[in-house]
Amino acid sequence: MKKIFPLKVPGKDDKRIVELVRNEVGKYVNREKRKALPPEHDRWEFACRIGPDKPSSLPTELKSVHVAIDAVAAAGAEEVYVEIVASPGRRAKAPPLPAVAGSEATADESVL
Repeated sequence: MKKIFPLKVPGKDDKRIVELVRNEVGKYVNREKRKALPPEHDRWEFACRIGPDKPSSLPTELKSVHVAIDAVAAAGAEEVYVEIVASPGRRAKAPPLPAVAGSEATADESVL
């Protein structure tokens, strides 16, 4: 999604317009998450950019997109540029935990 949303609409409250923008962004993200993942991928990753216009938009994490939209609206901008691009990704494997010396239990000690 690469879209410019107006924040000032005659006859409508600005707070309602911001709420509509946030709702549309949320619907888009949920729709993308429902799509089937390619083989060997286990999640969707989202690259997000938010700003008053495309050249001044800043990278934003998905979980703070709503906050960024609110910040642009609070700054008095006439419109907000929202760019959210979904791409398949993989979770990184957790590194193995280091073994603690002296913590190895024998078979007799592990049974209570």
